Amino acid sequence: MGEALAKNIENAQDYYIDYGEESGLADASYWHVLWTCNNCEKMVFQELSQKGYELFLPTISQRSINKKNGDKKTFLAPMFRGYLFIRHDIDKHAYIDICSTKGLVSILGLRWDRLAKIPDNEIQLIRMAVESRLPTLDYPYLKEGDRVRIKQGSLANAEGILVKTNHSKGLFVVSINLLQRSIAVEVDCLDIDPV
Repeated sequence: MGEALAKNIENAQDYYIDYGEESGLADASYWHVLWTCNNCEKMVFQELSQKGYELFLPTISQRSINKKNGDKKTFLAPMFRGYLFIRHDIDKHAYIDICSTKGLVSILGLRWDRLAKIPDNEIQLIRMAVESRLPTLDYPYLKEGDRVRIKQGSLANAEGILVKTNHSKGLFVVSINLLQRSIAVEVDCLDIDPV
């Protein structure tokens, strides 16, 4: 089982293409987000990589169980379902070329000349997580000030505000509005969901 998992994770490198300095893209381009139709991430990746674009489709290892015979299968799935990343200085021509890709919904942004950009350091962190071969899970996006609900434990189903996160721990704040008082309980971030 562990060997199969490691083998699948090694194949994750197949979903990153770096054309580097020779392409002239390394300095003049930004990372952008491509939004795809359901289950079309790999198809969009393959078509655009054949056109010479620098792409990154981070993947995580997942398991499925055959309901009939109970067999377990490990496979690579997109880390962010429906999304992959492209690094390119996108002008109007490139925008039209990219958007004509089968399975692509759009490039995130207001319009072709005002596309959303992803900082290099965020892409680098994702790449490091993929290459680390550590178990990686999909996790809801939480930020300070979000209203959350505790999933399990002695505070199960309690709702409050996430005030401060510290890696895997956060402060869960419950307020009594009439008294204008609050209490904070340190909780494991794996035990909370956004409301």
